Amino acid sequence: MNLDSDAVAAWLKQHPDFFEAHSALLADINLPHPHGTHAVSLSERQLQAMRDKNRALEARLSELIGYAGANDTTSGKVHRLAVSLLGARTLPAVLDIVQQQLKEDFAVPHGAIRLWGLAAEDGRPEFAPVQAELREFVSHMEAPHCGHHAVYETSRWFEDEAPNLRSFAMMPLRDSVTFGVLLLASPDENRFYPDMGTFYLTRIAELVGAALRSQTHGP
Repeated sequence: MNLDSDAVAAWLKQHPDFFEAHSALLADINLPHPHGTHAVSLSERQLQAMRDKNRALEARLSELIGYAGANDTTSGKVHRLAVSLLGARTLPAVLDIVQQQLKEDFAVPHGAIRLWGLAAEDGRPEFAPVQAELREFVSHMEAPHCGHHAVYETSRWFEDEAPNLRSFAMMPLRDSVTFGVLLLASPDENRFYPDMGTFYLTRIAELVGAALRSQTHGP
C-alpha cells in the first residue's frame, strides 16, 4: 500500500491519539531545524514553531499598540482644533486658527484654503478666483484626495515653495453644498500618499467647513 504525504497528514488528523500511543516517536523522528542546519526531534520542532508564532504575535501586538498611541495623539490634536474653532468669533480668526494649528500642532508645513459661494472678505487670499474645473473636481470628491501631485492650478497657491512640495492632501469644504477646499502640502513624499487612511482628514475638513460656514453667509 502506497501513501502519499497528504494521505498520511489526513490520517494523522483523523487519529489525534496516535502519538499518545507511540510517544517515543516524538523523540525518535528528526526534522531539519527551521533556523539552522542540524536536525531536531518532532517535539522540539513543534516547540520552535510555537515560539516563532508567539514572536510574530508579539510583533503584531506591538504594532497595534503603536497605531493606538498614534491615533490617540491625532485625536487629541483634532479635539484641540475643534475647541479653538469654537472660540473663534470672526472669519479671519477661523482662518488664522486653521493655518496656525495645522502648522504647529499637526506639523503640516504648508496649507491653503480657497472659498467660493460665500460672502468674500476683501484682500483675503482664500477668496482668490478658482478655476471652474477645480471647483467641479472638488464638488465631486467623496473623500479627501491624497497623492504626490497637485491637481489643476493648486501648486501655484504655494508660490515659491511649489517646486519643493512632494505630497498633497485635498479636502472639500461643504455643508449641503461644496463651498471651498482645504489643501495641505509637504516636501516629504511620504506625508500624504494615495492609499493612506483619511478618517482624520475628513474630520478636520468637517470642523473647518462648519466653522467657516458659521462666520459667513452665501451671497
